Amino acid sequence: MKLRVKFSKHGELRFIGHLDVMRYFQKAIRRAGIDIAYSAGFSPHQIMSFAAPLGLGLESNGEYMDIEVNSLTSAREFVNALNAQMVDGIQILEARLLPDHAKNAMASVAAARYTIAFRKGYEPRFLTSAVIADFFGQSKIVVTKQTKKGETTFDMKPFLFTCSFDDALNTVTLVVDASSAGNIKPSLVVQTLYEQNNAEFDEYALLITREETYLNAGTPKEIRLEPLGFIGSDY
Repeated sequence: MKLRVKFSKHGELRFIGHLDVMRYFQKAIRRAGIDIAYSAGFSPHQIMSFAAPLGLGLESNGEYMDIEVNSLTSAREFVNALNAQMVDGIQILEARLLPDHAKNAMASVAAARYTIAFRKGYEPRFLTSAVIADFFGQSKIVVTKQTKKGETTFDMKPFLFTCSFDDALNTVTLVVDASSAGNIKPSLVVQTLYEQNNAEFDEYALLITREETYLNAGTPKEIRLEPLGFIGSDY
């Protein structure tokens, strides 16, 4: 049976890298007594895959991983058993039983929603709802992105699905392409926003939280974003 597990990551654990998080879950699953499936071969390993690895220093309320289990009593007992092994900063939020035809979490990722707050003393004075509306209302947002092969210039607008500002909380909310083909970092969006408003950008100012990770339940031309936990069922 395939399970899609949603979890959050906060506090000091935001500085733990993806590979260490994976090893942590492997040990926690063993301690919880979960009947996880193992691969065949000379060096068997737990069948586990993560959606979109979270950047170092970011917090999240919407992380996902897929695992295979040989047996399962119920999704609720699975969540409770695994949460009993979690340290402060990681919490299992839900588990869904996936249909056999479901694509794995990594291949399913289409977009992600982020909330961006600002450290005390680094709040940008120029940011308002009107500034964000003007920024998002542009027909093109041309940026330069650093890649493994060097710098590349492209139009970011097709990969920026929503962009808004909460005047009361002084936070920016973004929904950006997070697929393997797009994968726009929220810090790049904010940096471009600063540059277009002639403001000095310091990435240290940003407190970024991934709120949700989405799949495309529509078509390539008519995108309909749903949380990765949208498919599957309670068990």
